[in-house]
Amino acid sequence: MISSSLAAVLGLALAIFLIIKKVSPVYSLVLGALAGGLLGSASLVQTISDMFDGVKSITPAVLRIIAAGVLSGALIKSGAAESISESIIKRLGSRFVFLSLALATMILCAVGVFVDVAVITVAPIALSLASRLRLSRSQLLLALIGGGKCGNIISPNPNTIIAAENYDAPLASVMAAGMLPALVGLFVTVFLIVPLLRTRTDICTSDDSSAVKSASSLPSFWASMAGPLSAVLILALRPLFGIVIDPLVALPVGGLVTLLATGSVRKIRESLDYGLSKMAPVAVLLIGTGTLAGVIAASDMKDVVIGWLGHWNVSGTLMAPLSGALMCAATASTTAGATIASASFADAISATGLAGVWGAALTNSGATVLDHLPHGSFFHATAGSVYMPFKERLRLIPFESLVGLTLTLSSILCSLVFA
Repeated sequence: MISSSLAAVLGLALAIFLIIKKVSPVYSLVLGALAGGLLGSASLVQTISDMFDGVKSITPAVLRIIAAGVLSGALIKSGAAESISESIIKRLGSRFVFLSLALATMILCAVGVFVDVAVITVAPIALSLASRLRLSRSQLLLALIGGGKCGNIISPNPNTIIAAENYDAPLASVMAAGMLPALVGLFVTVFLIVPLLRTRTDICTSDDSSAVKSASSLPSFWASMAGPLSAVLILALRPLFGIVIDPLVALPVGGLVTLLATGSVRKIRESLDYGLSKMAPVAVLLIGTGTLAGVIAASDMKDVVIGWLGHWNVSGTLMAPLSGALMCAATASTTAGATIASASFADAISATGLAGVWGAALTNSGATVLDHLPHGSFFHATAGSVYMPFKERLRLIPFESLVGLTLTLSSILCSLVFA
C-alpha cells in the first residue's frame, strides 16, 4: 500500500509519460488521474468523484477562457494584433530590433492574445526583419518567447484567470501585480539573456521571411488598442470602485469594441469561429487537468509538501511560485501548471497569511519557469513559427528558464515590498 501523495505523483508521472509518447494530453491526464486515485487505495467510485470535483472547481475558468476567445479572435481576424506589433517595431526601429519584437509579443499577450498565438503572429514580421539584418534565428525566437512570457503574467489569459479564480482575487489586481515584474523581465530578456545566446550558425535568410500585409491594409494602432483597453478598464472597475463585472462579460465586450473600432464588424462570425478554435483545445485540456487536480487535492500531497517546505521554513511567498514551477514542469504548460498549483495549494498558501492577489501572481509567475519543455505544445508551436529544427529548439530551454526565473524573483521581491 502506498500513500495517496505518492500515488498522485505516480499518476502525474504516467500522464507525462503518455504525453511524451504522443498520446492525447487530455486522455493522458484523465488516465493519470484515474491511476493516481486507484493506486492511492481509493475506490473507483471515490476516484471518479474526486475527478469530477476537480473539473467542477475549474468550470468557471473554462467559461471565462471560452469568453476570452472573442477578444483573441477579434484581435487576430481584424488585423489589430498585426497592427499593434507592426506599430511597435516601426517606432523602435532596427537598432532596438530585439526590444521591439519582445515588446510587441508582450503587448499582444498582455491584451489577451494567447501566448503561442502571439509568437506566431509576430514571427513573420520578425523573420522579415531578421533576414534583412542577418540576425540569429535562436536570438530572434528567444526575444519573442521572452516577451510572451512577460505579457502572459499581466494578461487576461487562462493562466491568470485560473490563478485569480482559485485564490479568490480580482483578476485586474492580479494583472496589475505582475506589471513591474513583467517590465523587469522584458529588460533582462532583451539586454542580458538574449545576448548570452551567442550564435552565428543559424542566421535568417530571405527564404525564411513570409509576406506581411502592407501597413495600409491594417487598422490604426489606437483603433487596434480600443478593444483591449476597454476590457482592461471594465476589469479595473472592481479594484477601483467596487463594481464587479466578470471577465465572462468584459472580454467579449473588448472583442466587440475591437471589431467596431477597426471597422471589421462583418468579420464577427469569422472572429468568433477563430477564437473558439484556439480556446476550445485549452478548455478541453483544462478538463483533463481538472481531473488530475482533483485527485491531487484529495490526496495528502498538500500536507507532505507543506510539511517539507515547513521543515525548511519556507513561507507562502516561496511556496506559491515553487508550486507553480513544479506543476508547470510536470505539464509543460503555464495554464495547466497554474491550474493544478492554485487548485491544490491556494488554501494552504493563503493560510500562511499571503494575500490572495500575491498568491495568484506568484503562482502565475512560477508557472512560466518550465512551461516550455518538449512534452508540451508551446515548445513545438514556437519552433514551427520560425522554422527551427528540434535540436536548435532544445538549446533555448535554459535561456527561457532564466526568463521565467527573472519573472519569479521579481514577483517575490515585489510581494515583499508591496504586500
